[in-house]
Amino acid sequence: MEAGTEVLTSAREIRGSDKSSKTAKDLEIEGYPVGGLSIGGHETCVLFPTLKIAFDIGRCPPRAVSQNFLLISHAHMDHIGGLPMYVATRGLYRMKPPTIIVPISVKEDVEKLFEIHRKMDQSELKHNLIGLDVGEEFYLRKDLKVKAFRTYHVIPSQITYTLTEPEIAFTGDTMSDFIIDENNTDVLRAKILVLECTFVNDSITVEHARDYGHTHLSEIISHAERLQNRAILLIHFSARYTVEEIQQAVSGLPPSLAGRTYALTEGF
Repeated sequence: MEAGTEVLTSAREIRGSDKSSKTAKDLEIEGYPVGGLSIGGHETCVLFPTLKIAFDIGRCPPRAVSQNFLLISHAHMDHIGGLPMYVATRGLYRMKPPTIIVPISVKEDVEKLFEIHRKMDQSELKHNLIGLDVGEEFYLRKDLKVKAFRTYHVIPSQITYTLTEPEIAFTGDTMSDFIIDENNTDVLRAKILVLECTFVNDSITVEHARDYGHTHLSEIISHAERLQNRAILLIHFSARYTVEEIQQAVSGLPPSLAGRTYALTEGF
């Protein structure tokens, strides 16, 4: 089991003052600039700079360092590998210690990881580490709450985030089973669903995707009526694809998904 997270926030936060963090390569989705990169097996780090949130840390891309909150979905290296560098770089620039949320199942191991790096680096690596189990909530600020929900992958993970009236839900790596999980109704009505879509065409079968704990685009199409989200951001495409192949697949989506589905292709 792994988990996703939902992020809930007040409407005024959309109009945040972090204008300098927006670049020409950012997507604009439901009022939020969205950046980062997500390449299956290589690295995933999705940024919502007006919220100061990074979902997963990948190899710690430079822009992630300025995000005050880091929400880790699971402990595969392409999602968590840059964690020590993220904390160390914030310390180097005398930024305040970040708040890091991880699945409760890996919290103890993450603590051990930091103990080792403190010993090697001879630095404090200050941070606030929070472990969440499925269904648990944590307030990042009085107007910004995260809640863990269950997703389905090949290793334990359970962080995906929503806010009070769901704003953003992030699945991390998962099979499509989370869509039919009756406990995930909030996720399916979040304003923005950040959804893994590792495989996008018939060169890879649905069975292969499921064998490795991932989601195929055809499954998303099959469950389109359950996805009540205003916008869906597809991430974690396999490195086997070109940008053109990804764009072709997304442009061919049926009316139930067309017009509200985006693809994060930075890095391809």
